Amino acid sequence: MRVIDLRGKSLTRAQMLAAMPRAEMGTDEATELVQPILDNVKANGAKALREYADRFDHVVPKHLRVPVDVMEAAIASLDPEVKAAIEESIRRARAVAANQVPEDFHTDLANGARVSERWIPVQRVGLYVPGGKAVYPSSVIMNAVPAQAAGVDSLAIATPPNRNDPDGWPNRTILATCAMLGVDEVYAVGGAQAIAMFAYGATDPDDPANPVLCEPVDKITGPGNIFVATAKRLVSGIVGIDAVAGPTEIAIIADETAKPGWVAADLIGQAEHDELAGSVLITDSTELADAVQEELKTRVPRTKHAERVHTSLSGQQSGIIVTDDLNQAIDAANAYAAEHLEVQTADPDAVIARIRNAGAIFRGNYSPVPLGDYMSGSNHVLPTSGTARFAAGLGVHTFMKPVEVIEYEREGLKELAARVNAFAVSEDLPAHGESVLSRFVDDPYNKETLDAQETEAGLK
Repeated sequence: MRVIDLRGKSLTRAQMLAAMPRAEMGTDEATELVQPILDNVKANGAKALREYADRFDHVVPKHLRVPVDVMEAAIASLDPEVKAAIEESIRRARAVAANQVPEDFHTDLANGARVSERWIPVQRVGLYVPGGKAVYPSSVIMNAVPAQAAGVDSLAIATPPNRNDPDGWPNRTILATCAMLGVDEVYAVGGAQAIAMFAYGATDPDDPANPVLCEPVDKITGPGNIFVATAKRLVSGIVGIDAVAGPTEIAIIADETAKPGWVAADLIGQAEHDELAGSVLITDSTELADAVQEELKTRVPRTKHAERVHTSLSGQQSGIIVTDDLNQAIDAANAYAAEHLEVQTADPDAVIARIRNAGAIFRGNYSPVPLGDYMSGSNHVLPTSGTARFAAGLGVHTFMKPVEVIEYEREGLKELAARVNAFAVSEDLPAHGESVLSRFVDDPYNKETLDAQETEAGLK
């Protein structure tokens, strides 16, 4: 791994941000490829979806919507150990999500003057579950559980068809997880075309019994590759999205007390996701940095996806940041704003107290990132590419909208009428003020008598 040496440097905020390792994303090229897909699906619905399944997935599923009996059969085919792990992951995720549900509240400002806030679930949500280099039943859980806890009425899941399945059904573990969660609207559709289907809906003239394949959704969530991320960005505004996700990443703040083998294992674990995955060690110990490099030399060739891991760790998005002390290490971590931040130091609580930017924080030696990927109860859909500086991970709040309810009685409005009018006039929007005054005076448009009317009405 390359070394980024910050020792002895007094960096401005801009310089610190620029020093952070990042992957280069070809978003312009992706946009040129994705926009025609969106347009085609919008115009041609199921016909376009089948064309793209054939072109990109090399299989056309028997049905674009997966039958419920296929999902139920997938549960029966699960390895008992895997089934138990999925059940435990769901249980823990639901326990955390139940405590995330926000409460409505109201504020009484004066007699007859109240503002309330209601949290209202999004009505229909499309959840994307990627395929690619790995299988992600965990992403089904991370998306569906908080949406269900929020009270979303209608959930649809899209995941790529499997070319190795005789009917083109998606991965059976993913289908089983959907069924275990009670989600019965699942589509064998992947990539940018799935995002288009969710955003615009899709009809199927070739199926007269079910001419509407998929109704449009209100929000799309879930991770995906650059084409999925670009598609989400392009339909944002037509529908809501959780975020435009980049490659996954880990940062580890570690001091001389950290175990080099554990640090190396955690860096490798993240690099296993993808060649563009970012693995970053931030340390004030050159001895630890050297020891981790030696561990990587031994461990990387022994891991299953050694070539992928090597590409990730040697890329510009990965590296070891060496700092003067833990203060500078914390500054670097806040600038990097990692999707996953591990803290392996002598006093992790002191470090965590100063972390402002991270998708999720993993405290101490026994909270490695894979725990959060599968079974900690936390959510693994997190902000990437430095967006944790201003964004949060997926949760119940993602699927709810705070809506204010304004409740003023006559006396509450009367107390403010003259001031609202003065404010409105100052903005050259007199009809705003007249709207309020009309509740109390006969002719708010008559400026010559308005002052007297306000006085008589007790507004002044």
